[in-house]
Amino acid sequence: QVQVVESGGGLVNPGGSLRLSCTASGRTFSAYAMGWFRQTPGKGREFVAAISWTSTTTYADSVKGRFTISRDKAKSTAYLQMDSLKPEDTGIYYCGLDRYVASMTSPSLLLEYWGQGTQVTVSS
Repeated sequence: QVQVVESGGGLVNPGGSLRLSCTASGRTFSAYAMGWFRQTPGKGREFVAAISWTSTTTYADSVKGRFTISRDKAKSTAYLQMDSLKPEDTGIYYCGLDRYVASMTSPSLLLEYWGQGTQVTVSS
């Protein structure tokens, strides 16, 4: 059975940093793209960052230069280092996996696997 588990969320002051982790288990994910998404009250789930199975990275314009996605294939784990956090970064952050990295930036966001999410709150 496939499981996707996020961790590392919490409360942080504006300008601070957090590192999120996403670990997938239950099958081999080395050929999968992994991505991070966030959902805020009143808005749908939106793309944040993705990393392909070849480690090519893609970012939403709103987080470029502040967030960094990386992965450890041996551990089936992806990380999201979030620096210079802003109140508008607040939301539930979800990890998603799919064979095709293009799925991560498509409007439908129909990914094969999703985690349950971790809350990130940026507030003083």
